[in-house]
Amino acid sequence: MQALLRDCSLPALVAGLLATTISYAGPLVLIFHAAESAGLSQALLSSWVWAISIGSGALGLLLSLRYRTPVVIAWSIPGSALLVGALPELGLNQAIGAYLVANLILLLIALSGSFDRLIAKLPGSIAAGLQAGILFAFGIEVFKALPEQPLLIVSMFATYVLLRRIAPRYAVAGVLLVGAALTLLGGQLRSEALVLELATPQWIAPEFSLAASLNLALPLVLVALTGQFMPGMAVLRGAGYDTPASPIIGASAIGGALLAPFGCHGLNLAAVTASLCTGREAHEDPKRRYIAAVAGSLAYLLLGIGGATLVSLFAAFPAALIAALAGLALYGAFSEALARSLNEPRERDAGLFTFLVTASGVSFLGLSAAFWGLLFGLAAHLLLRARQQSPSAMSNPRAAPVRE
Repeated sequence: MQALLRDCSLPALVAGLLATTISYAGPLVLIFHAAESAGLSQALLSSWVWAISIGSGALGLLLSLRYRTPVVIAWSIPGSALLVGALPELGLNQAIGAYLVANLILLLIALSGSFDRLIAKLPGSIAAGLQAGILFAFGIEVFKALPEQPLLIVSMFATYVLLRRIAPRYAVAGVLLVGAALTLLGGQLRSEALVLELATPQWIAPEFSLAASLNLALPLVLVALTGQFMPGMAVLRGAGYDTPASPIIGASAIGGALLAPFGCHGLNLAAVTASLCTGREAHEDPKRRYIAAVAGSLAYLLLGIGGATLVSLFAAFPAALIAALAGLALYGAFSEALARSLNEPRERDAGLFTFLVTASGVSFLGLSAAFWGLLFGLAAHLLLRARQQSPSAMSNPRAAPVRE
């Protein structure tokens, strides 16, 4: 406990709380949409939010303290998108059965250690390009919100730039305070969105079917690995942490399975919000950044207990404020990732292709942009390396010049 208190810092606490805020500000809308499309009651929706919040908080807290690494756990965002179409067709009971099957498959992958071996072979430029591509969309959202709230965006941007020069550790906290103050002074806080309600867990009996396993369980596993765990591990590796992937995947699978009967559709390693907790904004010392993940995990637990009450607090603030806050908070992580992706001359093309494809947001054959970015980056890396190491290139150096 003394070591924990010694490692605490205001920037780390702010980074963790902000990461949790961003998690609720956007991705939760997908869950509301999926619940509405399936005609779920308010009680079932409340249980769903409780399950993903408690699971994210408990796992993130335990793993971060265990490894002294900022391990940020969140619910599956691409999995939420899948449920918008799948939940009305399968029904909630069959969906719960599919959640259990998906977690069992993830647990077997974790026990095999195959994911760790794959991550160990991933070139640094590709991992950094993947992270930069994921964060790109959040960065440009700051300026997309400019026409809607010019005073708010310009004030938050100016605050960020000034504090980055004179007190970089408090830049994000300053942006949050300025944004909240302008919202309150301008009378833009939607107080009618605030509600007082605690979460009530609801047990949902699972039903198993081949159709649910094929149409939902397998896609959930695929998007979890390619859209969450892969970029999430890339963020940790890019920040210099060598935490093994298998225990994280295994713990997420067990936690997801235990909470599945209450509505939890999947718990994964976070990527976007993890960048807030692994970068310098959380702390200059990488060994003390785990506090950011601990703070964010505790916030998850409080939000889970508080149910819709605290979640509605985020809905009360303007969407432009949340977008600008997320983008500005992630700029430091984005610039570092982009620089790392282009830093090594021999891997520069692979890092660039990974970044471009991931940033495009393309979705093809049911697979996310993160997967395709990784695939194109690895293809470029292997082809260029084969070209550089071919016998003709070795005998004739001018045939395969290395870009400097």
